[in-house]
Amino acid sequence: MTNFLQDKFIEYAKYNSRSDFASHQLTPSTPGQKELALKLVADMRDLGLKAYYNEKSGFAIGYLPSNTDQEISAIGFIAHLDTADFAAENVQPQVHPNYDGQDIILNTEKKIVLSVTEFPEVKKLKGQTLITSDGTTLLGTDDKAGVVAALGAAKYFLEHPEIEHGDLYLGFGPDEEIGIGAQRFDPHDFPVEFAYTLDNGQPGELQYETFNASEAILDIEGTSVHPGNAYHLLVNAGLLAQEFIARLPKDEVPEKTKDHQGFILVHSYQATVDHAQVKMIVRDFDHDKWRQKEQLLQALVAEFNANLDKPRFKLHLREQYRNIADEIVKNPYIVNLALDAYRKVGLTPNVQPFRGGTDGNFITQKGIPAPNLFNGGGNYHGQYEYVTVEQLEILQKVITTIVTEHLAQKDVSTP
Repeated sequence: MTNFLQDKFIEYAKYNSRSDFASHQLTPSTPGQKELALKLVADMRDLGLKAYYNEKSGFAIGYLPSNTDQEISAIGFIAHLDTADFAAENVQPQVHPNYDGQDIILNTEKKIVLSVTEFPEVKKLKGQTLITSDGTTLLGTDDKAGVVAALGAAKYFLEHPEIEHGDLYLGFGPDEEIGIGAQRFDPHDFPVEFAYTLDNGQPGELQYETFNASEAILDIEGTSVHPGNAYHLLVNAGLLAQEFIARLPKDEVPEKTKDHQGFILVHSYQATVDHAQVKMIVRDFDHDKWRQKEQLLQALVAEFNANLDKPRFKLHLREQYRNIADEIVKNPYIVNLALDAYRKVGLTPNVQPFRGGTDGNFITQKGIPAPNLFNGGGNYHGQYEYVTVEQLEILQKVITTIVTEHLAQKDVSTP
């Protein structure tokens, strides 16, 4: 007996859809993403959905029309096509039916083992149909699991026309892993009241808070002269950069923060005597605290410049995205609908802040509030990535339940 979710996941996992930040191509950043998008358009049409590919945004869009006479707003579900910056050529999914809860040899020749000692969460999947890679590549759970579950949900409604539902939109987009795909998302493709992203997380998890985020690039001009003649002339940009970094809050760094705590991360530092560049990211859930962190960087730059012979520090701040909660809390129905669906399918809701950003950040800023559900699996972005067929089935069930509950609660959903 074939399993649609399993078969489609394996099929899509074999597409090399790894995104590439260094690519000069506009969108998508790699050709494999477009190939997969066009495949999804064809598959959606085969199922009976209306579907097309948006050349400008790189999104594959699917549409299932309402089959009810009741007035109800449309809902969208969004998953990304690309995989992370890890080996993705020649992905060979391995299926482990009725997983026994023990170590799995992914690759005998290379002695690559998915160890339950190293990854104890895997033991909880005992008895399920586990899918892994062969250990030489990632698997693509992030986010082909979300893609497949959304497609499976649409297939379910098409096969059960007796179940009433409103308009349903599916969006499968590129370049989420490099943070640029959803910036090109066209909201005209999605005439919905709200949407949900189907990104990383375990069944029952829900995230409607993300960081406010900005990038900070600091350039420092030095003066390079022969060291033998350097007295009162040489200005070492590298040492100035070190002094600046030493002035940053030592406890507001990723390795010392959790939950709703923000941070400043120095993630790149290059320096010579003549020039130094420090690249940082600034993150906080609280809008005011986020701005205060930016202001701290600006104040430090001003202080250093005031004590030098001339302004040698230049700070470039660029906003990346904002906390989606700022918009979502204006309509709590969006979150409550998902939580109701979780409970209805037997999941215990686990609301967590998302310590990062999703496609939902940019889509929310475009006027479509989009909290994140989950896609199951684990060990994302590496050779030990996995998912189970049962987790895919749970996500599919959650999606269909959200859609049917939205119709049942239509009076509550009216803005």
